Amino acid sequence: TKAFGDGTIYMEKCLVHPRHIEVQVFCDHHGNVYTLGDRECSIQRRHQKIIEEAPAPGLSDGLRTTMSDVSKVLCQQVRYRGAGTIEYLVDKDENFYFLEMNTRLQVEHPVTEWVTGLDLVALQIRAAFGETIDLTPSMHGHAIEVRIYAEDPDQNFMPQPGRIANI
Repeated sequence: TKAFGDGTIYMEKCLVHPRHIEVQVFCDHHGNVYTLGDRECSIQRRHQKIIEEAPAPGLSDGLRTTMSDVSKVLCQQVRYRGAGTIEYLVDKDENFYFLEMNTRLQVEHPVTEWVTGLDLVALQIRAAFGETIDLTPSMHGHAIEVRIYAEDPDQNFMPQPGRIANI
């Protein structure tokens, strides 16, 4: 309303060559907050992630560190506990914008497990029992997860559960 004098106008920033980057977080009940690396999930179809890659390729060390630091602060501010994923959009100039936080393990969490060597499900159980989680997170190697979707070509390739047939 201030800028245009009309509350019905809504504008969004145009992100040039945007990327969808996630930061995996883990927090215990004793105030320990960890980031466990990042994932690239820009390749999507019908708003469903198809390829997850850890770590996200082509991020500068500075951006990776800043996104990690911001994610930690967010978790501390809301006193988050357990595993979660903070999602960002990143533009071609490495500006990043908060998209959402998933307060659960996502289906793509194994790519983070593969490059960190951590079992996030086991960590969640330990934290739920009140254990102090002491980690020194580090990433080694590279992991890619690819999802296969069943679609119906006769229905404009809309998602469908698919059929398993014994031939």
